[in-house]
Formats: sequence, C-alpha cells, structure tokens
Amino acid sequence: MDSTRISLRPFKISDTDDFFKWASDDKVTQYLRWPTITSRNEALTYIQQVAIPHPWRHSICMDDICIGYVSLKPESGNDQHRAHVSYALSAEYWGLGIATIALKMAIAMVFEKFSYLVRIEALVEEENKGSQRVLEKVGFRKEGLLRKYGYNKGDIRDMIMYSF
Repeated sequence: MDSTRISLRPFKISDTDDFFKWASDDKVTQYLRWPTITSRNEALTYIQQVAIPHPWRHSICMDDICIGYVSLKPESGNDQHRAHVSYALSAEYWGLGIATIALKMAIAMVFEKFSYLVRIEALVEEENKGSQRVLEKVGFRKEGLLRKYGYNKGDIRDMIMYSF
C-alpha cells in the first residue's frame, strides 16, 4: 500500500455518500457501538451531529475519499491524561495495512494537539482479532481481559484493554 495515498482530515458534509457506502455495511459496524447506518439521510445526520462536532474524529481517506474513520476522545477532569481510540474501515480495504497507517498517523497528531495526554486506550471485543492485530502493529500493549465489560448491540461482551 502506498501510504502517501492515505490521509486523515476532519469530516465534511460532502463525505455523506462515501460514509454511507461503508457505514451501511454490517461487517464494518459489527463491533462499533453505533448502529449500522440505513439511509443517506442518517449518514448526513451522523456527520452533522456526531462526526463534525466530535473533539477529534477524522475521516480516513484514500485519495481524499472517505473510507473509514479514526476517533480519539480525551477524558475530562482528573482523567484528562488519557483518551479512548476507536476506528473503522470500509471492508473493501481490509488487509491492506490502511488501518495501521491511519492509526499511526492519528496517534502522532493527537499527542501533538493534546499535549497533556500520556495514555491512549482501546477496548476491543475478544473475537475481533483483526483489530487486535492492528493495535499490536501500531505499538499498543495488551493489558488484559475485562469480563462482561462492554455493551454492544444488545449484548454484554468481554473486552480486551490495550494501551499506548
């Protein structure tokens, strides 16, 4: 994969159709806490009300076309030294190293923007082996299994904690 084709940028309204293409895929949203997007109007609303106002949610782009997202959300108050990361990528780009490239870029950008951060955490469902491999390639360390920790799409699930 030519990493020069990959970039991160804030979401734009004009991303709606590209976002809808992958956010409407149950394979992509399976492990995300938000539901699969079912219409172009839902995609537009999500971009306007969630992605754009988010403290740091960027579109993963290939040749400036939205193919996924990476999000880092710093905690507040006494926990502002840490942030949570999440990401997703269009299934057609899985296995090409794009998520790894994007996550490395995001971490560098976030540590620069939020200089008070000392820790980035990722929670991954135990069966999501692909995401675990991405985190490990980026340099995240597996800290342990949290039993019955996360609630997603109607089920309470075991989660693995990673940190950077």
